[in-house]
Amino acid sequence: MSKENKIGPKISRIREMRGMKQEVLATALGVSQQTISNMEHSAEIEADLLAQVADILGVTPEAIKNFNEEAVLSIINNTFTSNDASTSIAIHTAPTFNPLDKLIEAHEENKKLYERLLDAEKSKVELLEKLINKEK
Repeated sequence: MSKENKIGPKISRIREMRGMKQEVLATALGVSQQTISNMEHSAEIEADLLAQVADILGVTPEAIKNFNEEAVLSIINNTFTSNDASTSIAIHTAPTFNPLDKLIEAHEENKKLYERLLDAEKSKVELLEKLINKEK
């Protein structure tokens, strides 16, 4: 399989274009940096993992699958050929994606899950205590 058709290098390039380090992507996915490195060298990855990565990178899975760096550079060249102020502003504007927002969202979701699990365990303990007290 040629490099152009491999999903991993496309993920790597999109991540780099977003200014995101492997460690940030790894943290957002809940995996190690080494796992991200291995993934970025893979020809294919599972659809659900691709969807998670795409979400974190702020693109669609199809955008990753169809990513073509030459096409992106061509669009940039054709879009930003003048030297007017709007071009300068567009080029220097910070991306709207903030990986820390994704980490905070994931943390909040994990916190809610933990609280639900804790409530379930408390209910089990209460039920067991009632059963033990009935036997006494």
